[in-house]
Amino acid sequence: MTLSHAAKEMGKWCDGITGVEGSSGYLALVVFTAVGWLWINDSLPFQTNGATKQQTEEEEEEETPDPPRNFTIKQLRNFDGTVDERTDEKKPVYLSVNGTVFDVSNGRDFYGPGGPYEVFAGRECGAALATMSFDEKLLDDVSACEKLGVGDRNELENWMEKFEHYRCYPIKGKLVPDDKLPNPDRIMTMEELEKYDGNLQDVPEEFVGYGAAPIYVGAGNKVFDVSFGGVPMYGKDGPYQKFAGKDVSRALALMSFDPKDLENTDVSDLEEKKIKVLKDWINTFETKKGYPVVGKLGKQDLE
Repeated sequence: MTLSHAAKEMGKWCDGITGVEGSSGYLALVVFTAVGWLWINDSLPFQTNGATKQQTEEEEEEETPDPPRNFTIKQLRNFDGTVDERTDEKKPVYLSVNGTVFDVSNGRDFYGPGGPYEVFAGRECGAALATMSFDEKLLDDVSACEKLGVGDRNELENWMEKFEHYRCYPIKGKLVPDDKLPNPDRIMTMEELEKYDGNLQDVPEEFVGYGAAPIYVGAGNKVFDVSFGGVPMYGKDGPYQKFAGKDVSRALALMSFDPKDLENTDVSDLEEKKIKVLKDWINTFETKKGYPVVGKLGKQDLE
């Protein structure tokens, strides 16, 4: 059947249904008008390169990188490419070069388990790479990079250049050595706590080597810096930014965003069940998340 013959048959069918001669032309006009309106208003799933609008939006979301974060030595060790026992999935492979943390997961064959450089996975290895050494003493020591001679220093810069511009490994943040962290026993005032409420865009100059501005959250008698992995949650416009820069002991215990609970720091009137919830949060912050304790609130420790 030819195209013209098929069109005539379709026209007869439309005329028979509607009882109006030539109705197929009106029907076609209506269809094309509707399709045109949908296309103009971006309501049809048509996009360039054959991709749908939804697919394009999802790809854009996937490509949006996480904001820079800070890492402790202990946190970085977790990103060694081994299988996560909780999810049965392979962990990313991160390593630090002179304090800059790279995601080298695309080089898993080299830096992941079984690779020739697997000893560097989850470690600071700048001095080791610069001197082409696998000496354990050179690992996790950012200060060792400062002690390199001119030749080794040039080699270190070559590795940095290779990772960032040749291999294009994503930079995830900065490694902050333990001796650069604030004293966990210092007593902090509410005014000091409020300074680090997730709104700082630039790293204060006193926090040398940080990749993200500190974000403090008080719980119990402890102050945690949640910029060590919690920037998307507690940073600017994050879902938990209301907790940043505050002692949120009561709010955590009650699982509450109520402004009254955010402003009230007293938990003495809460039942033991609620206190346990608070203790669980503190344990999550300190043990599971590994947020460093950067001070105390001068309150009595929870027993």
